[in-house]
Amino acid sequence: MKAWFKNIGPGPLVAAAFIGPGTVTVCTLAGVGFGYALLWAMLFSVFATIVLQEMSARLGVITQKGLSEVIRTEIKNPVLKTIVIVLMLSAIVVGNAAYEAGNISGGVLGLETLFGNPSVEIGVFDVNVFSLIIGLVAFLILTIGNYKTLERILVAMVMVMSVAFLVTAILTKPNLIEIFKGLFGFKMPKESVLTVVGLIGTTVVPYNLFLHAALVKEKWRAESDLKHARKDTIVAVVLGGVVSMCIIISASAIQTKTISNAADLALGLEPLFGSFSKYFMAIGLFSAGITSAITAPLAAAYVASGCLGWSTNLKSKTFKGVWLFVLVLGVVFSSLGIKSIELIKFAQVANGLLLPVVAVFLIWVMNKSELLGKYKNSLLQNIVGIVILLVAIFLGLKSVLKVFNVL
Repeated sequence: MKAWFKNIGPGPLVAAAFIGPGTVTVCTLAGVGFGYALLWAMLFSVFATIVLQEMSARLGVITQKGLSEVIRTEIKNPVLKTIVIVLMLSAIVVGNAAYEAGNISGGVLGLETLFGNPSVEIGVFDVNVFSLIIGLVAFLILTIGNYKTLERILVAMVMVMSVAFLVTAILTKPNLIEIFKGLFGFKMPKESVLTVVGLIGTTVVPYNLFLHAALVKEKWRAESDLKHARKDTIVAVVLGGVVSMCIIISASAIQTKTISNAADLALGLEPLFGSFSKYFMAIGLFSAGITSAITAPLAAAYVASGCLGWSTNLKSKTFKGVWLFVLVLGVVFSSLGIKSIELIKFAQVANGLLLPVVAVFLIWVMNKSELLGKYKNSLLQNIVGIVILLVAIFLGLKSVLKVFNVL
Protein backbone atom coordinates (compact mmCIF):
# COMPACT_ATOMS: atom_id res chain seq x y z
CA MET A 1 0.00 0.00 0.00
CA LYS A 2 2.86 2.38 0.88
CA ALA A 3 4.53 1.70 -2.48
CA TRP A 4 1.21 2.31 -4.26
CA PHE A 5 0.76 5.71 -2.61
CA LYS A 6 4.38 6.57 -3.38
CA ASN A 7 3.73 6.06 -7.10
CA ILE A 8 0.55 8.15 -7.23
CA GLY A 9 1.28 10.89 -9.73
CA PRO A 10 -0.69 13.57 -11.57
CA GLY A 11 -3.52 11.16 -12.47
CA PRO A 12 -5.75 12.32 -9.59
CA LEU A 13 -5.13 15.94 -10.65
CA VAL A 14 -6.39 15.04 -14.14
CA ALA A 15 -9.45 13.37 -12.57
CA ALA A 16 -9.97 16.42 -10.34
CA ALA A 17 -9.83 18.65 -13.41
CA PHE A 18 -12.57 16.86 -15.34
CA ILE A 19 -14.92 16.22 -12.40
CA GLY A 20 -15.86 19.86 -12.02
CA PRO A 21 -19.26 21.50 -11.66
CA GLY A 22 -19.73 21.22 -15.44
CA THR A 23 -19.48 17.42 -15.20
CA VAL A 24 -21.77 17.37 -12.16
CA THR A 25 -24.34 19.51 -14.00
CA VAL A 26 -24.25 17.58 -17.30
CA CYS A 27 -24.36 14.21 -15.51
CA THR A 28 -27.30 15.47 -13.46
CA LEU A 29 -29.21 16.50 -16.59
CA ALA A 30 -28.34 13.16 -18.24
CA GLY A 31 -29.71 11.18 -15.28
CA VAL A 32 -32.86 13.25 -14.82
CA GLY A 33 -33.65 13.41 -18.53
CA PHE A 34 -32.68 9.92 -19.71
CA GLY A 35 -32.20 7.72 -16.62
CA TYR A 36 -29.43 5.16 -17.08
CA ALA A 37 -29.68 5.25 -20.92
CA LEU A 38 -26.60 7.44 -21.45
CA LEU A 39 -24.19 5.60 -19.15
CA TRP A 40 -22.59 4.17 -22.31
CA ALA A 41 -21.53 7.70 -23.32
CA MET A 42 -19.66 8.07 -20.03
CA LEU A 43 -18.06 4.62 -20.55
CA PHE A 44 -16.87 5.73 -24.02
CA SER A 45 -15.60 9.00 -22.55
CA VAL A 46 -13.55 7.16 -19.92
CA PHE A 47 -12.00 4.90 -22.57
CA ALA A 48 -11.22 7.88 -24.82
CA THR A 49 -9.73 9.82 -21.93
CA ILE A 50 -7.46 6.91 -20.94
CA VAL A 51 -6.18 6.54 -24.53
CA LEU A 52 -5.45 10.26 -25.06
CA GLN A 53 -4.11 10.93 -21.55
CA GLU A 54 -1.76 7.92 -21.84
CA MET A 55 -0.32 9.50 -24.99
CA SER A 56 0.09 12.80 -23.15
CA ALA A 57 1.74 11.14 -20.15
CA ARG A 58 4.08 9.12 -22.40
CA LEU A 59 5.09 12.30 -24.22
CA GLY A 60 5.89 14.05 -20.92
CA VAL A 61 7.89 11.18 -19.42
CA ILE A 62 9.97 10.41 -22.53
CA THR A 63 10.63 13.97 -23.81
CA GLN A 64 10.53 15.75 -20.41
CA LYS A 65 8.56 18.50 -22.17
CA GLY A 66 4.96 19.71 -22.10
CA LEU A 67 2.63 19.30 -25.11
CA SER A 68 2.47 23.03 -25.91
CA GLU A 69 6.28 23.23 -25.73
CA VAL A 70 6.65 20.28 -28.13
CA ILE A 71 4.10 21.71 -30.58
CA ARG A 72 5.93 25.08 -30.55
CA THR A 73 9.30 23.48 -31.31
CA GLU A 74 8.09 20.85 -33.80
CA ILE A 75 6.04 23.12 -36.10
CA LYS A 76 8.68 24.68 -38.37
CA ASN A 77 6.48 26.89 -40.57
CA PRO A 78 6.43 30.32 -38.82
CA VAL A 79 2.95 31.29 -40.10
CA LEU A 80 1.39 27.97 -39.07
CA LYS A 81 3.22 28.12 -35.73
CA THR A 82 1.81 31.60 -35.00
CA ILE A 83 -1.74 30.52 -35.91
CA VAL A 84 -1.53 27.41 -33.71
CA ILE A 85 -0.05 29.30 -30.74
CA VAL A 86 -2.73 32.03 -30.95
CA LEU A 87 -5.44 29.35 -31.22
CA MET A 88 -4.13 27.45 -28.20
CA LEU A 89 -3.62 30.55 -26.07
CA SER A 90 -7.05 32.00 -26.81
CA ALA A 91 -8.92 28.71 -26.41
CA ILE A 92 -7.11 27.45 -23.31
CA VAL A 93 -6.43 30.66 -21.39
CA VAL A 94 -9.72 32.43 -22.23
CA GLY A 95 -11.69 29.17 -22.12
CA ASN A 96 -10.20 28.29 -18.75
CA ALA A 97 -11.13 31.72 -17.39
CA ALA A 98 -14.75 30.92 -18.26
CA TYR A 99 -14.41 27.43 -16.78
CA GLU A 100 -12.85 28.93 -13.67
CA ALA A 101 -15.94 31.04 -13.04
CA GLY A 102 -18.06 27.91 -13.36
CA ASN A 103 -15.72 25.93 -11.09
CA ILE A 104 -15.85 28.55 -8.33
CA SER A 105 -19.61 28.89 -8.73
CA GLY A 106 -19.92 25.11 -8.39
CA GLY A 107 -18.03 25.18 -5.10
CA VAL A 108 -20.29 28.03 -4.01
CA LEU A 109 -23.39 25.93 -4.81
CA GLY A 110 -22.13 23.26 -2.41
CA LEU A 111 -21.56 25.78 0.40
CA GLU A 112 -24.90 27.52 -0.24
CA THR A 113 -26.70 24.19 0.11
CA LEU A 114 -25.41 24.05 3.69
CA PHE A 115 -25.05 27.69 4.76
CA GLY A 116 -27.40 29.81 2.64
CA ASN A 117 -26.38 32.69 0.39
CA PRO A 118 -24.27 35.34 2.15
CA SER A 119 -23.42 38.39 0.04
CA VAL A 120 -22.16 41.93 0.54
CA GLU A 121 -22.87 45.07 -1.46
CA ILE A 122 -19.86 46.76 -3.01
CA GLY A 123 -21.06 49.83 -4.91
CA VAL A 124 -23.68 48.68 -7.42
CA PHE A 125 -22.53 45.05 -7.21
CA ASP A 126 -23.86 42.31 -4.95
CA VAL A 127 -20.76 40.17 -4.30
CA ASN A 128 -21.02 36.54 -3.15
CA VAL A 129 -18.78 36.00 -0.11
CA PHE A 130 -18.29 32.29 -0.82
CA SER A 131 -16.80 33.10 -4.27
CA LEU A 132 -14.17 35.25 -2.60
CA ILE A 133 -13.42 32.57 0.02
CA ILE A 134 -13.01 29.79 -2.57
CA GLY A 135 -10.84 32.08 -4.72
CA LEU A 136 -8.66 32.82 -1.69
CA VAL A 137 -8.31 29.10 -0.83
CA ALA A 138 -7.32 28.31 -4.44
CA PHE A 139 -4.85 31.21 -4.39
CA LEU A 140 -3.19 30.01 -1.17
CA ILE A 141 -2.88 26.41 -2.42
CA LEU A 142 -1.40 27.53 -5.77
CA THR A 143 0.93 30.00 -4.03
CA ILE A 144 2.55 27.13 -2.14
CA GLY A 145 4.24 26.42 -5.47
CA ASN A 146 5.26 22.91 -4.42
CA TYR A 147 4.13 20.11 -6.72
CA LYS A 148 4.14 17.38 -4.06
CA THR A 149 2.07 19.43 -1.61
CA LEU A 150 -0.37 20.40 -4.36
CA GLU A 151 -0.65 16.78 -5.41
CA ARG A 152 -1.41 15.57 -1.86
CA ILE A 153 -4.07 18.23 -1.29
CA LEU A 154 -5.87 17.39 -4.53
CA VAL A 155 -5.61 13.62 -4.00
CA ALA A 156 -7.27 14.06 -0.59
CA MET A 157 -10.06 16.22 -2.04
CA VAL A 158 -10.66 13.80 -4.94
CA MET A 159 -11.05 10.97 -2.42
CA VAL A 160 -13.55 13.03 -0.38
CA MET A 161 -15.48 13.91 -3.55
CA SER A 162 -15.51 10.29 -4.73
CA VAL A 163 -16.85 8.98 -1.42
CA ALA A 164 -19.50 11.72 -1.32
CA PHE A 165 -20.93 10.94 -4.75
CA LEU A 166 -20.58 7.16 -4.30
CA VAL A 167 -22.56 7.22 -1.04
CA THR A 168 -25.21 9.45 -2.65
CA ALA A 169 -25.61 6.93 -5.51
CA ILE A 170 -25.87 3.97 -3.08
CA LEU A 171 -28.60 5.79 -1.14
CA THR A 172 -30.73 5.78 -4.31
CA LYS A 173 -30.75 1.92 -4.31
CA PRO A 174 -30.11 1.63 -8.07
CA ASN A 175 -31.33 -1.21 -10.33
CA LEU A 176 -28.12 -3.07 -11.29
CA ILE A 177 -29.66 -4.76 -14.36
CA GLU A 178 -30.81 -1.40 -15.74
CA ILE A 179 -27.33 0.05 -15.08
CA PHE A 180 -25.80 -2.80 -17.10
CA LYS A 181 -28.23 -2.12 -19.96
CA GLY A 182 -27.35 1.57 -19.85
CA LEU A 183 -23.61 0.85 -19.99
CA PHE A 184 -23.75 -1.54 -22.95
CA GLY A 185 -27.05 -0.70 -24.68
CA PHE A 186 -25.58 2.18 -26.73
CA LYS A 187 -29.00 3.80 -27.11
CA MET A 188 -29.38 7.46 -28.04
CA PRO A 189 -32.89 8.56 -27.01
CA LYS A 190 -34.59 11.38 -28.89
CA GLU A 191 -33.21 14.84 -28.00
CA SER A 192 -30.16 13.31 -26.26
CA VAL A 193 -27.41 14.21 -28.77
CA LEU A 194 -26.42 17.47 -27.04
CA THR A 195 -26.28 15.69 -23.68
CA VAL A 196 -24.07 12.94 -25.15
CA VAL A 197 -21.70 15.58 -26.55
CA GLY A 198 -21.77 17.32 -23.15
CA LEU A 199 -20.83 14.10 -21.33
CA ILE A 200 -17.89 13.52 -23.67
CA GLY A 201 -16.89 17.19 -23.65
CA THR A 202 -16.74 17.41 -19.86
CA THR A 203 -14.66 14.22 -19.56
CA VAL A 204 -12.21 14.36 -22.48
CA VAL A 205 -10.98 17.85 -21.56
CA PRO A 206 -8.43 19.35 -24.01
CA TYR A 207 -6.56 21.32 -21.35
CA ASN A 208 -5.97 18.08 -19.44
CA LEU A 209 -3.81 16.84 -22.33
CA PHE A 210 -1.53 19.85 -21.79
CA LEU A 211 -1.68 19.61 -17.99
CA HIS A 212 -0.83 15.90 -17.87
CA ALA A 213 2.24 16.11 -20.14
CA ALA A 214 3.54 19.04 -18.09
CA LEU A 215 2.99 17.39 -14.70
CA VAL A 216 4.35 13.88 -15.31
CA LYS A 217 7.86 15.27 -15.78
CA GLU A 218 7.61 16.75 -12.28
CA LYS A 219 7.04 13.25 -10.92
CA TRP A 220 8.95 10.88 -13.23
CA ARG A 221 12.16 11.38 -15.21
CA ALA A 222 13.22 7.89 -16.37
CA GLU A 223 11.84 5.71 -19.18
CA SER A 224 11.39 2.90 -16.65
CA ASP A 225 8.82 5.09 -14.86
CA LEU A 226 6.45 4.89 -17.81
CA LYS A 227 4.67 1.88 -16.29
CA HIS A 228 3.91 3.92 -13.15
CA ALA A 229 2.59 6.80 -15.27
CA ARG A 230 0.29 4.46 -17.20
CA LYS A 231 -1.07 2.78 -14.07
CA ASP A 232 -1.58 6.18 -12.43
CA THR A 233 -3.52 7.41 -15.48
CA ILE A 234 -5.78 4.36 -15.78
CA VAL A 235 -6.66 4.17 -12.07
CA ALA A 236 -7.39 7.89 -11.77
CA VAL A 237 -9.49 8.19 -14.95
CA VAL A 238 -11.51 5.05 -14.13
CA LEU A 239 -12.14 6.43 -10.63
CA GLY A 240 -13.25 9.74 -12.16
CA GLY A 241 -15.53 7.89 -14.56
CA VAL A 242 -17.12 5.91 -11.71
CA VAL A 243 -17.78 9.17 -9.81
CA SER A 244 -19.43 10.68 -12.92
CA MET A 245 -21.57 7.56 -13.35
CA CYS A 246 -22.59 7.77 -9.69
CA ILE A 247 -23.90 11.30 -10.34
CA ILE A 248 -25.97 10.04 -13.31
CA ILE A 249 -27.32 7.19 -11.17
CA SER A 250 -28.18 9.58 -8.31
CA ALA A 251 -30.02 11.92 -10.66
CA SER A 252 -31.94 9.02 -12.22
CA ALA A 253 -33.70 8.47 -8.88
CA ILE A 254 -35.35 11.90 -8.92
CA GLN A 255 -38.95 11.78 -10.10
CA THR A 256 -39.39 15.45 -10.99
CA LYS A 257 -38.14 16.80 -14.33
CA THR A 258 -37.61 20.35 -13.05
CA ILE A 259 -33.96 19.75 -12.13
CA SER A 260 -31.89 22.27 -14.08
CA ASN A 261 -28.50 22.26 -12.32
CA ALA A 262 -26.34 20.54 -9.73
CA ALA A 263 -27.75 22.55 -6.80
CA ASP A 264 -31.24 21.28 -7.65
CA LEU A 265 -29.88 17.73 -7.49
CA ALA A 266 -28.93 18.18 -3.84
CA LEU A 267 -32.35 19.59 -3.01
CA GLY A 268 -34.13 17.04 -5.19
CA LEU A 269 -32.59 14.10 -3.33
CA GLU A 270 -33.48 15.42 0.12
CA PRO A 271 -37.22 14.52 0.15
CA LEU A 272 -36.43 11.04 -1.12
CA PHE A 273 -33.47 10.08 1.05
CA GLY A 274 -33.35 12.55 3.93
CA SER A 275 -30.84 15.23 4.81
CA PHE A 276 -27.82 12.90 4.46
CA SER A 277 -27.99 13.05 0.66
CA LYS A 278 -28.05 16.83 0.84
CA TYR A 279 -24.86 16.91 2.90
CA PHE A 280 -23.00 14.36 0.79
CA MET A 281 -23.97 16.17 -2.42
CA ALA A 282 -22.91 19.52 -0.94
CA ILE A 283 -19.49 18.12 0.04
CA GLY A 284 -19.11 16.57 -3.41
CA LEU A 285 -20.04 19.83 -5.14
CA PHE A 286 -17.65 21.85 -3.02
CA SER A 287 -14.78 19.41 -3.64
CA ALA A 288 -15.52 19.28 -7.38
CA GLY A 289 -15.55 23.06 -7.56
CA ILE A 290 -12.40 23.76 -5.60
CA THR A 291 -10.25 21.01 -7.16
CA SER A 292 -11.15 22.23 -10.65
CA ALA A 293 -10.65 25.83 -9.50
CA ILE A 294 -7.03 24.88 -8.77
CA THR A 295 -6.30 22.77 -11.88
CA ALA A 296 -7.83 25.11 -14.50
CA PRO A 297 -5.48 28.08 -13.77
CA LEU A 298 -2.57 25.64 -13.45
CA ALA A 299 -3.28 24.17 -16.91
CA ALA A 300 -3.61 27.63 -18.44
CA ALA A 301 -0.22 28.61 -16.98
CA TYR A 302 1.48 25.50 -18.40
CA VAL A 303 -0.05 26.08 -21.86
CA ALA A 304 0.86 29.78 -21.97
CA SER A 305 4.41 29.13 -20.71
CA GLY A 306 4.96 26.30 -23.20
CA CYS A 307 3.58 28.32 -26.13
CA LEU A 308 5.65 31.42 -25.34
CA GLY A 309 8.84 29.67 -24.21
CA TRP A 310 8.57 30.83 -20.59
CA SER A 311 9.72 28.86 -17.56
CA THR A 312 7.24 26.26 -16.33
CA ASN A 313 8.61 26.39 -12.79
CA LEU A 314 5.71 26.79 -10.35
CA LYS A 315 7.60 29.64 -8.63
CA SER A 316 8.28 31.56 -11.88
CA LYS A 317 6.76 35.07 -11.94
CA THR A 318 5.36 34.70 -15.46
CA PHE A 319 3.90 31.28 -14.59
CA LYS A 320 2.27 32.71 -11.46
CA GLY A 321 1.03 35.70 -13.46
CA VAL A 322 -0.97 33.50 -15.86
CA TRP A 323 -2.69 31.39 -13.21
CA LEU A 324 -3.40 34.47 -11.13
CA PHE A 325 -5.00 36.18 -14.17
CA VAL A 326 -7.29 33.17 -14.78
CA LEU A 327 -8.13 32.83 -11.09
CA VAL A 328 -8.99 36.52 -10.65
CA LEU A 329 -11.22 36.51 -13.75
CA GLY A 330 -12.99 33.43 -12.41
CA VAL A 331 -13.58 35.04 -9.01
CA VAL A 332 -14.84 38.29 -10.57
CA PHE A 333 -17.27 36.58 -12.97
CA SER A 334 -18.59 34.15 -10.35
CA SER A 335 -18.99 36.74 -7.58
CA LEU A 336 -20.90 39.25 -9.71
CA GLY A 337 -23.86 36.99 -10.33
CA ILE A 338 -23.08 35.99 -13.92
CA LYS A 339 -24.85 32.67 -14.52
CA SER A 340 -22.32 29.88 -13.98
CA ILE A 341 -24.29 27.46 -16.16
CA GLU A 342 -23.97 29.82 -19.14
CA LEU A 343 -20.24 30.24 -18.49
CA ILE A 344 -19.77 26.47 -18.29
CA LYS A 345 -21.72 25.97 -21.53
CA PHE A 346 -19.54 28.57 -23.28
CA ALA A 347 -16.36 26.85 -22.10
CA GLN A 348 -17.68 23.45 -23.17
CA VAL A 349 -18.42 24.74 -26.67
CA ALA A 350 -14.87 26.14 -26.87
CA ASN A 351 -13.43 22.86 -25.63
CA GLY A 352 -15.65 20.84 -27.96
CA LEU A 353 -14.29 22.77 -30.95
CA LEU A 354 -10.72 22.59 -29.63
CA LEU A 355 -10.64 18.85 -28.80
CA PRO A 356 -10.31 17.54 -32.39
CA VAL A 357 -7.58 20.15 -33.09
CA VAL A 358 -5.56 19.23 -29.98
CA ALA A 359 -6.08 15.50 -30.62
CA VAL A 360 -4.76 15.88 -34.20
CA PHE A 361 -1.61 17.62 -32.95
CA LEU A 362 -1.18 15.05 -30.15
CA ILE A 363 -1.45 12.07 -32.53
CA TRP A 364 0.91 13.80 -35.00
CA VAL A 365 3.51 14.44 -32.29
CA MET A 366 3.18 10.89 -30.94
CA ASN A 367 4.28 9.50 -34.33
CA LYS A 368 7.61 11.37 -34.49
CA SER A 369 10.44 8.84 -34.17
CA GLU A 370 13.11 11.51 -33.66
CA LEU A 371 11.18 12.71 -30.60
CA LEU A 372 9.96 9.48 -28.99
CA GLY A 373 12.04 6.70 -30.57
CA LYS A 374 10.62 3.28 -29.74
CA TYR A 375 7.94 4.91 -27.57
CA LYS A 376 6.09 6.46 -30.50
CA ASN A 377 2.51 5.33 -31.18
CA SER A 378 1.95 1.79 -32.41
CA LEU A 379 -0.43 1.08 -35.30
CA LEU A 380 -3.14 0.00 -32.83
CA GLN A 381 -2.73 3.16 -30.75
CA ASN A 382 -3.05 5.28 -33.89
CA ILE A 383 -6.17 3.43 -35.05
CA VAL A 384 -7.87 3.79 -31.66
CA GLY A 385 -6.85 7.46 -31.41
CA ILE A 386 -8.18 8.24 -34.90
CA VAL A 387 -11.48 6.42 -34.20
CA ILE A 388 -11.92 8.51 -31.03
CA LEU A 389 -11.10 11.64 -33.03
CA LEU A 390 -13.66 10.79 -35.73
CA VAL A 391 -16.37 10.07 -33.16
CA ALA A 392 -15.65 13.43 -31.45
CA ILE A 393 -15.85 15.25 -34.81
CA PHE A 394 -19.06 13.42 -35.81
CA LEU A 395 -20.84 14.15 -32.53
CA GLY A 396 -19.56 17.73 -32.53
CA LEU A 397 -20.92 18.37 -36.04
CA LYS A 398 -24.18 16.66 -35.15
CA SER A 399 -24.61 18.88 -32.09
CA VAL A 400 -23.88 22.04 -34.13
CA LEU A 401 -26.50 21.00 -36.71
CA LYS A 402 -28.91 20.31 -33.85
CA VAL A 403 -28.34 23.75 -32.33
CA PHE A 404 -29.10 25.44 -35.67
CA ASN A 405 -32.15 23.17 -36.24
CA VAL A 406 -30.63 21.67 -39.38
CA LEU A 407 -30.85 18.15 -37.94
